[in-house]
Amino acid sequence: MPCHPSRPIPSPEGLIEENLLTLAQLRNLVDDLAPNAYRQAFGAHGRHTLGKHVRHIIDHYDALLDGLERGEPAIDYEQRRRDEALEQWPQEAASHLAGIEARLSSLGSATSSDALILGYPMDDEALSLASSLARELAFLTSHSIHHMAIIALLAEQLGIGLPESFGVHPSTLRHWQRESVEQAPLSRRSA
Repeated sequence: MPCHPSRPIPSPEGLIEENLLTLAQLRNLVDDLAPNAYRQAFGAHGRHTLGKHVRHIIDHYDALLDGLERGEPAIDYEQRRRDEALEQWPQEAASHLAGIEARLSSLGSATSSDALILGYPMDDEALSLASSLARELAFLTSHSIHHMAIIALLAEQLGIGLPESFGVHPSTLRHWQRESVEQAPLSRRSA
């Protein structure tokens, strides 16, 4: 449903919930991993590990939440911490993810129309793009799911079983649910 200027902007609770569900799914995987599996290198250059993708996701949440907590309207995802401990030690990453979940939960009273500026560096200049909390929460869900889909492929190579819903965007899960209901026999739907 498109947003119309005449309609009130929705509160971010639904977007926060999507992020919380995504992060809980990731934290559950990470919390159970052995460090050697978390650090296992993949790819021709060995640049891909479960841990690097998890740390990358964490960095993006930290960039948004740190800016909000400082009261800064500018968000810059390029200025990330890149804490190597978070890509080396799964239990440390799981703990950090739990902290992000708590921080996100405390945003419940924020309004999604709060104006934010997204800093986007280009070659010799930085763009300042108008954004909002709702827009950035939607971005973080999609960004996280994208990396979780890669994590799922890497985990599969390690023989780690994951739920079918891992790394699947909430909109796709809703679509699957609607399809399931539509394909159910009429007698089951009316029961």
